[in-house]
Amino acid sequence: MSEDRITVETGAPPTPEALAPIDIPASDPGDADARSTNWLAELRGLAMMLLAVIAFHSLIAKPFYIPSISMMPNLLVGDRLVVSKYPYGWSWVSASFHVLPRSNAKLLGRTPEYGDIVIVVPKGREDDYIKRVIGLPGDRIAVINGQVVLNGKPVPQVVEPPLELPVDANQPCAPEEFPGLRFRAADGRFYCELPILRETLPNGATYRVIDHMQQRFDNMAELRIPAGRVFLMGDNRDHSADSRVPTEEEGLGGPVPLSDVGGRAEFVTFSFNGSESWSPASWWGALRTNRSWTRLRPMIAPTIVTKPAGK
Repeated sequence: MSEDRITVETGAPPTPEALAPIDIPASDPGDADARSTNWLAELRGLAMMLLAVIAFHSLIAKPFYIPSISMMPNLLVGDRLVVSKYPYGWSWVSASFHVLPRSNAKLLGRTPEYGDIVIVVPKGREDDYIKRVIGLPGDRIAVINGQVVLNGKPVPQVVEPPLELPVDANQPCAPEEFPGLRFRAADGRFYCELPILRETLPNGATYRVIDHMQQRFDNMAELRIPAGRVFLMGDNRDHSADSRVPTEEEGLGGPVPLSDVGGRAEFVTFSFNGSESWSPASWWGALRTNRSWTRLRPMIAPTIVTKPAGK
């Protein structure tokens, strides 16, 4: 075998078989089709990806946009936030685009906690509202001069320093909404000076609210929240169509069924001041940098345990 290898390497003359012409098969037109795009497979892949996104938004979490001032000072117009869909179970409202018929059924249903910020779809509407849970099933709730009275006890409210928000396109501090609260600071910019109250619910959930005007929903006769329902209010108590407000006035019309609650607000991803356009070059200048990753779950105030004297 070593001799054969040496012969080949030293250039022995080719055999007649080696000089025979080589047959090259003609190209098959089907090969070009095989190399072209399989549009059916591409469309199938896109459809599967779209279904995966819809399933994630329906079952796990979904981004939302804040278009109103009803949850100020904790949520501002222009905030983008993430709402988790699973904390209270799943119902008709969980599905993206609300394609399912309205129903009272709930899969793995759980009751929200005091102070949770939730997404809800009012009866007769398709819009998502965002409000805070103030009353739970079985509670007695009333509002007297703007203060919530829960099970016969006023919910504590403590005055905090005013919050100065820069005036922008998404927060113009309109006189009809915030009378007398707009001012020009030493830096030449306009600000909205919001009077702040800190409210604390029975479980220790504490958060800021605004209540700076006298209006007819500052008072509400006591009612008992039925089983399977929760009472919701906006943090901006003077400009919120919530459970205090009749459905004819675009409110929630009282306590809402748990099956209409679609999820819990978790955190702000980013926020725009309203100066952005379709051009990505404008987005950085419109970004409210101090809003990104703001946590929306309420803080829990420490519980003070008192001991009898001498122990």
